[in-house]
Amino acid sequence: MEITTTFPLWLHDLAIASLAIAGACAAVIAVDVLRRPPKMTIMALVWPLTALFGGPLWLTAYYVWGRGNAADPPFAAMVLEGASHCGAGCTLGDIVAEWTAFAFPVVATWFGWHSLFDEKLFAVWIADFLLAFLFGVGFQYFTIQPMRRLSPLQGIVAALKADVLSITAWQIGMYGLMAAIQFLWFTPAYGGAASVATPEFWFAMQLAMLAGFLTSYPVNWWLIAAGFKERM
Repeated sequence: MEITTTFPLWLHDLAIASLAIAGACAAVIAVDVLRRPPKMTIMALVWPLTALFGGPLWLTAYYVWGRGNAADPPFAAMVLEGASHCGAGCTLGDIVAEWTAFAFPVVATWFGWHSLFDEKLFAVWIADFLLAFLFGVGFQYFTIQPMRRLSPLQGIVAALKADVLSITAWQIGMYGLMAAIQFLWFTPAYGGAASVATPEFWFAMQLAMLAGFLTSYPVNWWLIAAGFKERM
């Protein structure tokens, strides 16, 4: 059973505003990539998805580097784009897993709710991770395979090498901050954790995804410098 928590009006309005701004940024990018398809087709999905949590920051990064405006982008920008593959996979995985488990609570029981975890959130995080991993590796596959002209099997192996550490680092940061917000802020301050069906939950997820970016960024720096991930 989902707990309905009463949040203060300022937090509710802030959450709605943050989600609306990020949604608008994602829509702007989505329209632009339809008009100007990127050289790397998969980025037409990556940029709008990452804008759902990155908002104006990722919109700015898209217009500065993502549209091919920079002939020789700085290495830091390449790392941002590389990390965004993980971010896009995590974003899509979280949206699908969280709403599926909300609509069909039995999904959470498949991943240990009641048997392994009293808290439903922990069980759903397993589904989050699995889907984020699937989508993230998929995004990486469609980057590496055509660029290196690999066979499908070689492409899968290369994508795994490129993204296993990156996605894991991202999820550590994301889960860490999400747990802190839900259990150290929302629960003691407002009587319970935020439900998936509230703006506050997704606002917390936006902040958690930014934390995931910060924890995965140095990992992506190393992966790109070492040649495991492509320079974007």
